[in-house]
Amino acid sequence: MSDLNSSVRDEQISDSGGIIDNTDPLTPLAGKPAKPAADEKSADSDNHAADPLEDAEPLVKKEEVELLASMKAGDLPDHEAEEFHEFFEEIEDNQVVDHIEPQSEEPVFEEKEEEPVNLSLLGKVELIALLGELLSSRPVETIINDVENIKINYYKKHKAEVERMRKAFVEQGGELEDFKVMDDPYENEIKELLRKYRDLKADFNKIQDENKHRNLEEKYKIIEEIKELIKNKESINRTFQEFRELQKKWRALGPVPQQNVKDLWETYHHHVEAFYDYIRINQELRDLDLKKNLESKIHLCEKAEELLLESNVVEAFRILQDLHDQWREIGPVPAEMRIEIWNRFKEATSKINRKHQEHFVDLKNEQKQNLDTKTALCEKAEELCNMEISSNKDWTNRSRELMELQKVWKTIGFAPKKDNTKIYKRFRDACDAFFNRKREFYGVFKEEQSNNLQLKIDLCIQAEALRESNEWKKTTEELIALQQRWKEIGPVHHKQSEKVWKRFRSACDTFFERKAKHFSEIDNSFGSNLQKKTELIKQIEDFAINENAEECLMKLKDFQRQWAEIGFVPLKNKDEIQEKYREAINRKFDDLRIDDSHRNILKFKTKLEDFLEKPNGMQRIRQEREKYITRLKQLENDIVLWENNIGFFARSRNAESVIKDVESKIENTKKDIEMLNRKISMIDDLDE
Repeated sequence: MSDLNSSVRDEQISDSGGIIDNTDPLTPLAGKPAKPAADEKSADSDNHAADPLEDAEPLVKKEEVELLASMKAGDLPDHEAEEFHEFFEEIEDNQVVDHIEPQSEEPVFEEKEEEPVNLSLLGKVELIALLGELLSSRPVETIINDVENIKINYYKKHKAEVERMRKAFVEQGGELEDFKVMDDPYENEIKELLRKYRDLKADFNKIQDENKHRNLEEKYKIIEEIKELIKNKESINRTFQEFRELQKKWRALGPVPQQNVKDLWETYHHHVEAFYDYIRINQELRDLDLKKNLESKIHLCEKAEELLLESNVVEAFRILQDLHDQWREIGPVPAEMRIEIWNRFKEATSKINRKHQEHFVDLKNEQKQNLDTKTALCEKAEELCNMEISSNKDWTNRSRELMELQKVWKTIGFAPKKDNTKIYKRFRDACDAFFNRKREFYGVFKEEQSNNLQLKIDLCIQAEALRESNEWKKTTEELIALQQRWKEIGPVHHKQSEKVWKRFRSACDTFFERKAKHFSEIDNSFGSNLQKKTELIKQIEDFAINENAEECLMKLKDFQRQWAEIGFVPLKNKDEIQEKYREAINRKFDDLRIDDSHRNILKFKTKLEDFLEKPNGMQRIRQEREKYITRLKQLENDIVLWENNIGFFARSRNAESVIKDVESKIENTKKDIEMLNRKISMIDDLDE
């Protein structure tokens, strides 16, 4: 996890080693002050000192040489004027262009051009071998990118191997949380090579630092030699030659320590400027150079002002540091423009620095809000962890809630550095505790699932034993009962759930498909059965009840027998034809001159026959039986109550009439009880 406060400090350090002082927006760069003594500076340099960044050496271009060659040397002695013209003629003939380049921050290495290797096609062993070969055959400074790419590809392949092993582990039936990563047999070897690379790189950097310090000493020596040129009494031509040689020697030297760059360049530029003043050609050259410096600094001001529109404040601040480095390298501008151009650049700098400061104030507030949000998530996670959860469904729902909290957590930025690790640990501990409880629950739950699996396998065996049965009605009821029992059994492990369900479903489907096929084959005969039943209903309706009740009763029973023998009709006509039959036969029974009890029994028999022709008929008949039993017990209780009440009625004035009413109720109720018993017996006979 990144150190936010550290990153803020790092962003305030410029590439040149200077630090932006955000406490004073008017000071863009802070570093060591210039080194030269006051007595070594000319009077003309006083104005220049007002701007600590305007200190670059003037540039000598080809057009400037042509300008200087046309100058009159009236201010010089005759012998020096002659040497002056000879010097510039030599420069013009050789097309000398003098330009001092700022030193590079880091040395540039020319890497050996080789045919690129596709590292993604190499295995881990091949990558290790290639890394060892690079370390033994090439300088460390030329293989930086190669080593990094090898490292990235190696660990990418290692990660891919771990993911494949994890996936295979899960596919073979393992739990994801039980997966453990095996040690990488090659990891020690590549770590040893990387350690060797770091040691070589450290040695190389140490040598580079030593070289920078030597270069610093050599450049200060060159500055001292330039200072001595001012005291030189030799000809201007010779002095210029020595000056150019010193400049070439300066440019040939490599980089110096970063903390000495500003001091070194300020001192060097000061003495170069003093040298030009000494030889009296500074004025014309300086005017041209100052003009170009002014144009360059105006361009930098425009770039700095454009940064005010940059949405990325950190990026704008970084670019501003680069602009300040360029400003320092450009050199002085005309005296009348120094304050104006500097104030313009300083104003843009101050605004950018202020936005940069405000950015980190806002970032601090945002981190505080992130901490509050993460604290709330921790409290919710701890609440889930402490809940009493006792079912698989609840664990699934609560796990989904916790994973949603984890998703939200990932969308929230960092908290303040001092709290970030602590708040993450609190959330992580709550999540770990929740899933530890979940694992303990499923340790017990797996045993229950195993028992449930065995129960469902038993149901599969029973269903498979019934799938070839031809007892359509009975087997249908048995399979429906098995399906109901299946629903009552708890869940099984998800790996076996689908398999065992398909087995049970297949057995049930086999029977019901056979049943559907069987009845589809007899559907053709249903039409003729419908015609027969329609004709039978017509016969019943046309039958006339006469005085011979017994003969009529036998005829109606014959009608019932014929109806039962005819068989099924098309399903869409079943209810309609059944209703017509029941109405017709009941009307004839009502017309019979027989007692109500007998007539009731005949109607009940017709009702039972109706039930038997419907799906789940026996189940409905049993439900009727339960209702009759309940009614029977109620009537028996009523008789007991009435018989007990007769004794109380005997002491009242109207006892005789009341007792007769009660005895009448008791007699009628006994008849009802007898009728219920007969109906229950008829149902019981069907079960046998």
